[in-house]
Amino acid sequence: MSASRKEFDVKQILRIRWRWFGHPTSSAPHNQSLGDFFSGRGNGGSADGPRSALLPASASGCRRSLSQQDCRSPPPLQWVAHPQPKPEVLEETAGGCAGSQQALMEGREPEGFAGGEANSGNLESDSSSCRLVLSSVSDYFAAMFTSNVREATQEEVKMEGVDPDALWALVQYAYTGRLQLREDTIESLLAASCLLQLSTVVQACCNFLVKQLHPSNCLGIRSFADAQGCQELHKVAHSYTMEHFLEVMRNQEFQLLPPGEVEKLLLSDDMNVPDEETAMGALLSWVQYDCAARQCCLPRLLAHVRLPLLSPQFLADVESSPLLRDSVDCQHLLMEAMKYHLLPERRSLLQSPRTRPRKATVGTLFAVGGMDATKGATSIEQYCLRKDSWRQVAVMSGRRLQFGVAVLEGRLYVVGGRDGLKTLNTVECYNPQSRSWSVMPPMSTHRHAPCASLPADAMCPRAGVAVLGGPMLYAVGGRDGSSCLRSVECFDPHTNKWSVCGQMAKRRGGVGVATWNNFLYAIGGHDAPASSLTSRLSDCVERYDPKTDTWTTVAPMSISRDAVGVCLLGDRLYAVGGYDGQVYLNTVEAYDPQTNQWEQVAPLCVGRAGACVVVVKL
Repeated sequence: MSASRKEFDVKQILRIRWRWFGHPTSSAPHNQSLGDFFSGRGNGGSADGPRSALLPASASGCRRSLSQQDCRSPPPLQWVAHPQPKPEVLEETAGGCAGSQQALMEGREPEGFAGGEANSGNLESDSSSCRLVLSSVSDYFAAMFTSNVREATQEEVKMEGVDPDALWALVQYAYTGRLQLREDTIESLLAASCLLQLSTVVQACCNFLVKQLHPSNCLGIRSFADAQGCQELHKVAHSYTMEHFLEVMRNQEFQLLPPGEVEKLLLSDDMNVPDEETAMGALLSWVQYDCAARQCCLPRLLAHVRLPLLSPQFLADVESSPLLRDSVDCQHLLMEAMKYHLLPERRSLLQSPRTRPRKATVGTLFAVGGMDATKGATSIEQYCLRKDSWRQVAVMSGRRLQFGVAVLEGRLYVVGGRDGLKTLNTVECYNPQSRSWSVMPPMSTHRHAPCASLPADAMCPRAGVAVLGGPMLYAVGGRDGSSCLRSVECFDPHTNKWSVCGQMAKRRGGVGVATWNNFLYAIGGHDAPASSLTSRLSDCVERYDPKTDTWTTVAPMSISRDAVGVCLLGDRLYAVGGYDGQVYLNTVEAYDPQTNQWEQVAPLCVGRAGACVVVVKL
């Protein structure tokens, strides 16, 4: 050690830290002066909290985390929840500062350390031992005291823009491993620990704030996290805001948001609202809170509301609102929305970000039954678009194959089918709201799909059926008993007649069909001879335009699927499960007609083929 540097007692530092941290059953001393470490600021211990989370004691050095983080950063702490508003105490053992301890035990001093003082307000340190301890837990201080900067040689270092009380608490934490977290100090502690790069304290503060999230404060926590660069906290607070938006929009924090933050919320597809009218009401409420200052922002913000998806009645009512009546830009947006309703045949030409529905407004997807590894799935799975996840929600009363499913008044009706031995006439009804089943009156006739003569483990070479246009009923592909078909017929209920339509480019049995914006889509299936149902599976997707009576090939699926379940959810077509010739698939992919691209989404819980897939608006 150079003569110009102040001497410090290595053994004394080790003795004090070992006495405090070497015995996990002993708490840190209270009301005991830090003596040689500090001067001019009370006691070194921190107040006890009613509950605390402890790290395992380690006398041999730093306990490596799974990510093998640098010993300079204390290991992450696990929190124990307790009733608020009692404060929490962050407490760690000597293992958290093993890097500095190791240097001291070896009698080494990092090059570049010089004796000096640091203060913020009344905070002072009187020896280079303070610099060593602070550097051992903070990359910020390590850079300050070991680099060729002015502060490395100063006797006194002034910390600008840091709350003195927060800095004092963090210095105490560096020595004692204890830190009290309270609602009234958490913001200043988080801001200071972010500046000083105390990763353990940052994580503990973020965990504390996550537990405080509420519709009345989540926007403030979200903004604060963004300002401090706490990405994970910002992500959690944003997700909470989106999930609880109905409650958030009624609180004052929402009314006080600046226009830019309101714009970010309106841009999100993840806003959990039952309909677009709710989002429109939130915007108008925000403008009316300070109409004189905010009305000029309305045209820019209104462009992010999905106006074409508002009901015609709502559009008619809001069109005469004084807030919108005198703005030319607002009137143009309303006119665009009205054209979308008045000219449904032109909707494919009127697509824009405003015609893309929010995820929470499109309903939820249900996959019912189908063929699985047990030769007949009885489970029902529900897909949440916002969370991109499937979960099992119900089980049918018994095994059914080749049955029909329809949605009536928000309930699923499972009709007929086969139980493996006989054809059924029974009907059961599932209520997604109450998650309950009801037995309905049976049909007068036992009936199932027209592929009853197939072996129990065979794919159903069904024809695809869908409703499109005026409305017209379309039957697509299928089998005639000897081969697969590419012919298409449509039924007009007004004339009670079938007519022949343009043929597909490929023969298909087991094809899935769905409609979007007056187009009919034929997806997957197989083209196999009667003796082999598992050959020549198809990934082909074709689109039918009833105006021109022609089929067009569009982007294929990522894999071939026979007996695939297809349904429209929002503005995308979902291909659910199916059979690839060897296994029953649990994979699901979504097709965006506007971009002509397929995208993989969350898989089913159980692989299944020939499932009935329907959408229910909850």
